[in-house]
Amino acid sequence: MPASAPTAAKTIVVADDTAFVRDRFTAALRSAGHQTTAVGDSAALLARIREEPAGIDLVVLDLRLPPLQGLGLIHALRAVDGFTAPIVVFSGTIASADEVRDLSLAGVAGYVNEYSAVQHIVPALAPHLSPEENNRRTGPRVVVGMSVSYRVGNTIAAAFTLNISRGGLAIRTTSPLPPATPVKVRFRLPNGARDVDAEATVAWADRRAGMGLRFTRIDPAAQAAIDDFVRTHFFSNRKA
Repeated sequence: MPASAPTAAKTIVVADDTAFVRDRFTAALRSAGHQTTAVGDSAALLARIREEPAGIDLVVLDLRLPPLQGLGLIHALRAVDGFTAPIVVFSGTIASADEVRDLSLAGVAGYVNEYSAVQHIVPALAPHLSPEENNRRTGPRVVVGMSVSYRVGNTIAAAFTLNISRGGLAIRTTSPLPPATPVKVRFRLPNGARDVDAEATVAWADRRAGMGLRFTRIDPAAQAAIDDFVRTHFFSNRKA
């Protein structure tokens, strides 16, 4: 099957008070052809957004960015006239599951591990850079490299996952299937006792990133195991 075209170049702002995080994300995104600005505090972030509110496609954000932090910063961004871009928060800056709920209500689109391997950064953000808003998986993602097999008709392929959420998987491949393709997947969670079999559809596809699969049918026990895995591992990284 033909692979989809790569995601078009986007304008992205990376906001973190740690140069190591800013530099890694900026370098990875620029290498994928995206125009990326890095800022180190909330004043610079708000100034950049106000400068071109309609021209920003994505903000990747440290929620503890000084001096304005937390939900107050999200509300300040959303109050900028003309700014409608997705906001993705670094997962290590989240304090609790309750905060995840509050951030979702405030308009945060998703979460990414700030310590993800460089090769995982663009795939992790690809769903938020895609124009197909309804194709995004929702909820926190956990970066994990599991062996996975997926079948389309009589064709079976093997690959490794990039991340997992309650609603699906991201898979690394240079030959992604077209969006909306139905697939059957099989994988085993780390330390899991049995394989998980699920039906899914391709939610997004990008030759530089891979593809995202959204679960459409899965055994309740397997779903519960995935829920537990994501809940346990999502909050494992913290800023000191």
